Amino acid sequence: MVDKINPVHETNEEAFEIAGKLLSETCYAALAVNDMESDFPLVSRVAACYAPGLGIFFAGSDLSVHSKCLLKDGKCSLLLGEPGKGDGLAYARITLVGETTRMSNDDALRDQYREAFVKTHPKSELYIDFGDFGFYPVNLTRGLLNGGFGKAFHLDEKDLAHLLG
Repeated sequence: MVDKINPVHETNEEAFEIAGKLLSETCYAALAVNDMESDFPLVSRVAACYAPGLGIFFAGSDLSVHSKCLLKDGKCSLLLGEPGKGDGLAYARITLVGETTRMSNDDALRDQYREAFVKTHPKSELYIDFGDFGFYPVNLTRGLLNGGFGKAFHLDEKDLAHLLG
């Protein structure tokens, strides 16, 4: 009888290094939400940003379906990481799970989020101040990190707090 090998490694410095690199390179993410109309998962591509002290967040228009879904249920996940040439599954990626609510446009922290977002997405300067656009900071509860073949890690809230500093 052969023992099955657990493919998930204990979280270590390599995991934090990989996850930190993915966060620092974040420009876009796949956003998964609960579609209240169909009761099926809904995935969208969003402009995302990571900033030390602010965490991971994305911008969205109130007109989008995913924003309307988040208004009813803030549970979401973000998939970060872009494949390169060759086998896309050989590249690192992380799924971050948590909850979000739209930040009010008159929130005292909005200017800090705006500055970080525009630094990552310079062309957003054209639309980010429209009244229907808002920021969605994500309160993370867990992460699933795949650093490439044979490099799987599960990140809990303590790991995420360490990662986000």
